[in-house]
Amino acid sequence: MLKYANLTLLILFPVAWFAPLMRAGIALPLFGLSEISVISGLQSLWETDVALALLVTFFAIFSPYLKTIGLGLIHFGMLRRRVLPVLNVLGKLAMADVFLIALYIVVFKGVGMAKVETAWGLYLFTGCILASLAISHLTVKRR
Repeated sequence: MLKYANLTLLILFPVAWFAPLMRAGIALPLFGLSEISVISGLQSLWETDVALALLVTFFAIFSPYLKTIGLGLIHFGMLRRRVLPVLNVLGKLAMADVFLIALYIVVFKGVGMAKVETAWGLYLFTGCILASLAISHLTVKRR
């Protein structure tokens, strides 16, 4: 069961990266809100700050996906279980990205002229990260 839940994450993570995390804009009735996803946020970040873009790309994309692939390899007997501590660290790094997004939302909501609304992609991305952590935890317990 764990291996199939993990394989599902290989599909859900890319969906979560392109799904709208939040809608942001100026808090005036004439202006619409633009949707921000992990990918669109990274595209903007690459134009302004390459070092931060590299860091966020690692946290948001590479870290959770490498962990999911590694867990899949363990579940199918193609990788040794000794790698589990490294995979757990990758999962925790991915969770840091969710907290960073949540912090941005709180900061922007505190500003009077900006309007930020959370979107379904934030819940999907958070759910994927939490599911990955749970699958990893259950994989460690199951020997």
